[in-house]
Amino acid sequence: MKIHTLLTALMLAVAQLVQAQDRKAPAYPLITHNPYFSIWSTTDKLTDSPTKHWTGTQQSLMGLIKVDGTVYRFLGKEPDTYRTVLAASDEKAYQVQYTENQPAANWYASDFNDNDWKTGLAPIGDGDGAKTRWTSRDMWVRRTFTLGKEDINKLFLKLSHDDNVEVYLNGDRIYDRKGWTNDFTMIPLKDADKDKLRVGKNVIAVHIFSSEGGQWLDFGLVDKEKEKPEEAIAIADQKSVEINATQTIYNFTAGKVDLSIIFTSPLLMSDLGILARPVSYITYKVKANDGKTHAVKVCLNASTDIAVNKPHQEVKATKYTTPTLSILKAGTVEQPILQKKGDDLRIDWGYMYIAAPKTANAAQYITAGQQAVAAFRNGSVQSTASAGRNLSLNTVIPFGRVGNVPIEKFLQIGYDDIYSIQYFGKNLRPWWNTSGKETIEGQLALAERQYSSVIEKCENFNKSMYRDAQDAGGKKYADLCVLAYRQSIAGHQLVKSPQGDLLWMSKENFSNGSINTVDITYPSAPLYLIYNPGLLKGMMNGIFYYSESGKFPKNFAAHDLGTYPLANGQTYGEDMPVEESGNMIILAAAIAKVEGNAGYAKKHWPTLTKWVNYLVEEGFDPKTQLCTDDFAGHLARNANLSVKAIVGIACYAKMADQIGEKRTAEKYRIIAKDMVNRWMELADDGDHYALTFDNKGTWSQKYNTVWDKVLGLNLFPQTVYNKEVKYYLTKQEKYGLPLDSRKTYTKSDWIMWTATLADSREDFNKLVDPIYKFAMETPSRVPLNDWHETTDGKMVGFQARSVVGGYFMKVLNDKLNKK
Repeated sequence: MKIHTLLTALMLAVAQLVQAQDRKAPAYPLITHNPYFSIWSTTDKLTDSPTKHWTGTQQSLMGLIKVDGTVYRFLGKEPDTYRTVLAASDEKAYQVQYTENQPAANWYASDFNDNDWKTGLAPIGDGDGAKTRWTSRDMWVRRTFTLGKEDINKLFLKLSHDDNVEVYLNGDRIYDRKGWTNDFTMIPLKDADKDKLRVGKNVIAVHIFSSEGGQWLDFGLVDKEKEKPEEAIAIADQKSVEINATQTIYNFTAGKVDLSIIFTSPLLMSDLGILARPVSYITYKVKANDGKTHAVKVCLNASTDIAVNKPHQEVKATKYTTPTLSILKAGTVEQPILQKKGDDLRIDWGYMYIAAPKTANAAQYITAGQQAVAAFRNGSVQSTASAGRNLSLNTVIPFGRVGNVPIEKFLQIGYDDIYSIQYFGKNLRPWWNTSGKETIEGQLALAERQYSSVIEKCENFNKSMYRDAQDAGGKKYADLCVLAYRQSIAGHQLVKSPQGDLLWMSKENFSNGSINTVDITYPSAPLYLIYNPGLLKGMMNGIFYYSESGKFPKNFAAHDLGTYPLANGQTYGEDMPVEESGNMIILAAAIAKVEGNAGYAKKHWPTLTKWVNYLVEEGFDPKTQLCTDDFAGHLARNANLSVKAIVGIACYAKMADQIGEKRTAEKYRIIAKDMVNRWMELADDGDHYALTFDNKGTWSQKYNTVWDKVLGLNLFPQTVYNKEVKYYLTKQEKYGLPLDSRKTYTKSDWIMWTATLADSREDFNKLVDPIYKFAMETPSRVPLNDWHETTDGKMVGFQARSVVGGYFMKVLNDKLNKK
């Protein structure tokens, strides 16, 4: 028995090791341009799941290869299809009875008399789109409906709720959950629950209650349709996957042929024209693996769901040609340009494009989504649809007879959002079309002509970026930087302001959807300081304008400019005055350090002076307020926030010296040095420094001190860093260093900053390696999340955010300090 147990344990350990070796990322970037045009694979094998938008909503790309008449799938997976049994409001308006007063005990029974309840339309809630307003804590809802005889395969509850729910079908509880969803969730019900449905009258009853803020309810029933046996196709054997800064590369064997598929999003910050062009390449390389020749065709099926926010939205698709390209185009019929704002949204205006060079001799056609695979397998190349829901844009590229010599062909996927951002009431076009005279066809044609040179630039950059990161922190650190690179950039949109300034507008993904949040800019800054400080200015320009125009009249920096994509003024409910003022001043000094002059700071000197004086008055011993880690709640006398104020004051002094204001520089330098001495005394807690000045026995990561080291401010003695790092190493958990002593969760971007404080590569790696382990083992298969639990590696919140640009802090430090 003991030997059997030991063998079992060894087998499990080997299985886990193999899984860790196979994984290269929690999610794999395929198409990455901006918060709306962003498609990922969430499984280690490209064929194990449908591709998704970073929010988790399916945006299907399907890849098929036909070898001597046999079809293999190598990209994506056909999404599950559902037949509506009882429509939710995204398909059809429906009526409910409801009450906000505690009802009788049998309120959920099918024969309960709800005549004295109110009548309303769904959805119910307190947000935009709610047909029935609900702002109290509890609501009880009943929906009566009639069914005929239903042949149901697998019944699912289609439910969107905020917060907690209890759901009953004909008097029996079928589901309950504490928490909320961002959108509809398909919840599988038991066969016994399916049997509760009756021919004739049925009742679904729901108790929804809010405990965390936000209220919403919408529901229906769907039947998951059976997969038709005749539609099953072979799966190509994935041999490897590789991720680098600008590309994700998969290698497959499909029978007698080897296939490589390369997704290239050329996010090259040295060339804004290429960076801002919303076009990715999908490259196929095919060769025989048996010494013979084989007839080969490759097909891409791209779902029009890429151009909608909700699957029920109607789309129109067209096929046409230009002198050099064959093109498929699709977008919603509605075209509500810049009409929605918020976090869990996809774009539903503008148009998606699939373009193939005419030299590729591609056949393009449009089908209903569920017909795409059969059309390719059967050789049908005629368009069968041009309007409807969930269409498929299909592009078949023939390779002819393929032998031992690899044949390479490519196509392009692009998106024209027409207008990208609303900026203080004015709709702004994307950077590539600031003039309004460019066309997406022109961009696609340019991308086609530049294919070889762009790919070469990407490959060269991939190598140089990896080398820089590996030199700075080793292989695991470099691999993490690779995961961060495209994700961070794709959290932004590039536009030009009416004043002529570059605006690099971030979205606070999987949080509150804010646009241009200063404490999102702050952690992401190292990446842009290294590769294009102009983009960091683009994250700061709008905040400076907001203050200098008088639109934000306070004597500290704003938190944000609105809710993406509407940058019309701060929408976050509370200011973070020390946090944001310190961030802006520190980043202005970092730009001056990188550029070798303080010209950018001088342009905004009166504003920076106003902000630094706020820090002098309020920053050293901050009153109860939020910092960037606002999820942890309000905190007074925050030692790490105090560090930010001290460093910000010293940065202002350094910039004053650079622009020739020597007396001002000396004044603020003395203030900062005096604060350091007092800080060391107040925060001291023996073998470390405390979380707050008045609460000994606590601790926190002092990640804000990193700028003292990186910018050479010489504020804190090395002994402070050494003491903190030594203490941190005693607090490590399996998946990283907790943020502070209050919880065991952490922020991985801050760990990268904290690790940069270490005086040795060994200590740096001790802090960083658990983050690599987290990325390889987390059960949360989403684009790299930056807020996770250190004990089990599960995501706490936040995914696909631009803050992972902060992973590059060690690279920045080494470049600025010539290591």
